[in-house]
Amino acid sequence: MIHECRRWGIVLATFLLSVLLYVDRVCISAAKESVARDLELSETEMGWVFSAFALGYALLQAPSGMLADRLGARRVLSLIVALWSLFTGLTAAAGSLATMLVVRFLFGAGEAGAFPAIARAVYSWIPMRERGLVQGVNFSGSRIGAAAALPLVSLMIAELGWRLSFVALMAIGMGWALLWLFYFRDEPADAPWLKPAERELILATRQQPRPPANAPLSLRRAVLRSTTVWALCGQYFSSNFMFFFGLTWFFPQLKQRYGLTGIEASLFAAAPMIAGALGNWISGWWVDRLYKNGDWRRSRRLPAMTGFLLATGGVLGSAHAATPLSSSLWFSLCLLGSDMTLPPSWSTCVDIGGRHAGAVSGAMNMAGNIGSFVTSLAFPYLLAWTGSPLPFFYVAAALNLAAIVSWLSIEPAVSLEVD
Repeated sequence: MIHECRRWGIVLATFLLSVLLYVDRVCISAAKESVARDLELSETEMGWVFSAFALGYALLQAPSGMLADRLGARRVLSLIVALWSLFTGLTAAAGSLATMLVVRFLFGAGEAGAFPAIARAVYSWIPMRERGLVQGVNFSGSRIGAAAALPLVSLMIAELGWRLSFVALMAIGMGWALLWLFYFRDEPADAPWLKPAERELILATRQQPRPPANAPLSLRRAVLRSTTVWALCGQYFSSNFMFFFGLTWFFPQLKQRYGLTGIEASLFAAAPMIAGALGNWISGWWVDRLYKNGDWRRSRRLPAMTGFLLATGGVLGSAHAATPLSSSLWFSLCLLGSDMTLPPSWSTCVDIGGRHAGAVSGAMNMAGNIGSFVTSLAFPYLLAWTGSPLPFFYVAAALNLAAIVSWLSIEPAVSLEVD
């Protein structure tokens, strides 16, 4: 039984970290109005604040993942959670645009290693037959964290102010890092609190390390030679372009557009995040169901293309919504569809990459986070140039439609040729 397995304490810890990851990430959106007022920042300058995180997060993914492989998840997760918590707290000390940009970039760089290090912990501790459930638990934590952050942080800001709120979040992160350092061990064999029978089960049923490749995979060569990799990167750019808008600009534009209080806007903005979690669950089930029926290509293409189609309709509906409720419902459809693209995207990386799946997924995820960087700037600049939020939503819809076309070029059954 799950409740009798002590390894599920580690799963609970990584789930809570995934929640905290997105609480800390989204809190700048909830604090946007207060930060902009106190630091005298314009809409476009706040766009740079949002994008500084995305840039640091994108650039440091590969190095952080390599560090987790080399040093283990115990030390690396403890270190990076402490570092990003420190920069969360230092956000409160920022007194200008320049210092805010530096702190948020370093915050993003710190967070970049979280999911690679969690994946390394899952590899060591979780039997293969439980790995899908564990990954679903962890990714649902990120969406739940994003949904919870908006109303909770809005309440904190109302009571404590935005600076003390960031300091409080720093303290929570530091506490998690200390508990992880003292409780977790990189290998089950080194955990004195683990029962012998469970230790033997984990070691006997987890995936064993594969033999080293004859030649390392060149990301540059893989991207340049593979149409599928190019298409994966392009469609993931579109997916993150929309989702990161939900993490950053959807809340403040909703508040301003409909004249809402912070608490009211946070509740409307939280609903799409829950819809995103639902989209992951639906798509993951659909991918497996189609694959079990023997249709490998459609098991990847159909859920992703359906997701992007739903995202297109949702973003256009939200753009023209007359009330905050209808805008929230339409955008919920958008993020449900956008998150439906994640299981087939990551599954295809494994399909074509095989033993190089980490490198392939790293290339795709970096492209996706460049999309996050772009959306942070595209919304305020398009708003400033045109005087309307509609052009941004039209660009997002066009990217979703382009992503549907991209999936016609993705062949999950054709593996990469590596010299």
